[in-house]
Amino acid sequence: MLVQDRPSPEKSPNASKPQVRTLSTMHPNRFKQPKNLDFWTWASENLYKIVAILLLTVTVACLFFLRNVGDTAAFLCFQSRTQQLESIEYPKINWNSIAPIRDKSTPFANFRSERWIVVSASSYPTDSVRGLVKIKGWQVLVIGNSRTPADWVLKGAIYLSLEMQSKLGFRVLEHLPYDSYVRKSVGYLFAIQHGALKIFDADDREDVIGGDLGKHFDVELVGEQARQEIILQYSHANPNRTVVNPYIHFGQRSVWPRGLPLENVGEVSHEEYYTEVYGGKQFIQQGISNGLPDVDSVFYFTRKSGLEAFDIRFDEHAPKVALPQGVMVPVNSFNTLYHSSAFWALMLPVSVSSMASDVLRGYWGQRILWEIGGYVVVYPPTVHRYDGTESYPFSEEKDLHANVGRLIKFLVSWRSSKSMLFEKILELSYVMAEERFWSENDVKFTAAWLQDLLAVGYKQPRLMSLEIDRPRATIGHGDQKHFVPQKLPSMHLGVEETGTVNYEIGNLIRWRKNFGNVVLVIFCSRPVEHTALEWRLLYGRIFKTVIILSEQKNDDLVVDQGQLDYVYKQLPKIFNRYTSAEGFLFLQDNTVLNYWNLLQADKTKLWITDKVSKSWTSFSVKNSSDWAGKQAAMVKKVVSSMPVHFQVSVKETLKDELDLVICSCEVFYLPRRFIDDFTELVALIGDLEMHYKVAIPMSFLALDLPKNYDPVLSTMVYEEKNSSSTLYSAQVPAVHPWSVSTEQEFIKLIRVMAAGDPLLLELV
Repeated sequence: MLVQDRPSPEKSPNASKPQVRTLSTMHPNRFKQPKNLDFWTWASENLYKIVAILLLTVTVACLFFLRNVGDTAAFLCFQSRTQQLESIEYPKINWNSIAPIRDKSTPFANFRSERWIVVSASSYPTDSVRGLVKIKGWQVLVIGNSRTPADWVLKGAIYLSLEMQSKLGFRVLEHLPYDSYVRKSVGYLFAIQHGALKIFDADDREDVIGGDLGKHFDVELVGEQARQEIILQYSHANPNRTVVNPYIHFGQRSVWPRGLPLENVGEVSHEEYYTEVYGGKQFIQQGISNGLPDVDSVFYFTRKSGLEAFDIRFDEHAPKVALPQGVMVPVNSFNTLYHSSAFWALMLPVSVSSMASDVLRGYWGQRILWEIGGYVVVYPPTVHRYDGTESYPFSEEKDLHANVGRLIKFLVSWRSSKSMLFEKILELSYVMAEERFWSENDVKFTAAWLQDLLAVGYKQPRLMSLEIDRPRATIGHGDQKHFVPQKLPSMHLGVEETGTVNYEIGNLIRWRKNFGNVVLVIFCSRPVEHTALEWRLLYGRIFKTVIILSEQKNDDLVVDQGQLDYVYKQLPKIFNRYTSAEGFLFLQDNTVLNYWNLLQADKTKLWITDKVSKSWTSFSVKNSSDWAGKQAAMVKKVVSSMPVHFQVSVKETLKDELDLVICSCEVFYLPRRFIDDFTELVALIGDLEMHYKVAIPMSFLALDLPKNYDPVLSTMVYEEKNSSSTLYSAQVPAVHPWSVSTEQEFIKLIRVMAAGDPLLLELV
């Protein structure tokens, strides 16, 4: 049986060597260390198995380590390699067999509105939501989630609880989390189902500035109410630039929006030049937020100073700016207006973190928007958003910081041969899942979303050829449009920036360009020996020319003689000297003009202090023997001699012949188109001793109705006490009163005005 049990044979000379070897090999004396021999033999024979097990163990350990440490970038890189072989099923949809979905479960089944505001709510109605309800012409729709109080109610708002949402019959409901704002996707579909043509994506802690969305956004793109205008556009000259920081354009170069790749944060230079694009296809309109703008956690934590809330301001007078094809911008879900042509772009992804969902949606939507010839426009501040000073979790932005730069490059280079818009959208969502920008859940969600859109009656926009695939014309010098952004106070590593840096020369050029063909007329009531040159030095940098009038003529200082009480009678002579001027701005030397705050004013309209109650007053004159009575009698006489169009305008404002309007007229503006009429009115006054405080407001009322005046001067500081350093503000168009009689007082004025124009410090 076993060789070891056999007795030892005697040696024989006839034995063969193979036999001897076999027996000696199996001899019992050879088994002194059998265990060591078995182990090494087994190890050598199974070496490849041992290596495979070790590699598998190390792989699993690395996997759990990367997950637990939270190194998202490393994990996603590893994950993308190990999951490449996983297959993602491409949804199959019969676009022609989608049954309509009608509202049969809510009390609002028969309600229709073209303008909707969609908000997500996790707490009781905030003051901001109450403010949204007050916006005329817009219907507020509030979407609840699992954290929303069960008794949530607000008069004027439509509220959809989780229970109401579940009965709407939308396919997207299968994919939505219960405790997230991404449930707003249900709200978008509900609004479209009930007649929406515009949807404002809003937040429950923001106030619309002025309470009117129409003042900020282009709510109408076609029809009589549409603004048919040309829009400033970022240049496409640099083919390597695929994303911009719009905050720089609006005066905040040290602030960046959530979703901007961190590698682009250091790009803080303003545009060398812009181009222009015709308005009408700005289907997605992104507003800027004052207070707490849309910033990421990196900015929030590194710029936050203690518990003090952010209150960052942007330039409200900067022009809106469009994005050309090939260049993108972060788009959020709390201050954005969508037109019906871009309703498909409202879908909020469900497989990424909440702080990444709307940003990924924005980039995804911009890329598809190019397929229908649309573009994104960014607007000056539209809302004020409040900083709740709560924590701002970095972990919720992991999908952004790991992938957003790669996503933008991918989207710009992506092309599709599909012939229908929804097919292109579905294909892009599928490819983005393959590239691990989101998961297969969002591919299924996209399919459900698109089918729901068709089911509620949405019509797909028509496809257009891509501009970025066509040869682009060279941007000539005449096509270059220049705009130099302001440099507003901002935040740097928790330290507030109080000075304006680097943009002063650009601002000076900007102001000069705006007022370079406007004549400034200053009347000096104080001695001109120490102020005439200073006034020219201050304002001559901005205006076409500065004319100084005073009670005493001074040829050496080029000061013309004038009489303040009847100064309007001298203006026609000045008009004749500057026939090519765009307009004439009158200023008394007791008032400071902050020219940098006049850029938004319409230079084709009249400006006067009719909305400043302490400057403009009207009353009924009962005693004809006093000064007011005599002035009223002169007004009556002049008005009766006016041509009919002047009379009608005056009498529409002054309902009674005994009414008298008095304006102190420290500052007013006459555009070129009213110069001839004003001259005619002065001639009608003739030799009558009508005081300028009466003659000028009477003339303005004859020229145009007050409702048509530009309101730029309505916010000026106007007091009746003497000037002081506490009275001055660089944020208003003008300040009254301010006394300047000596060179020392002029230097004091220059120093306070430097808050708005830092280059003034070079004058002193």
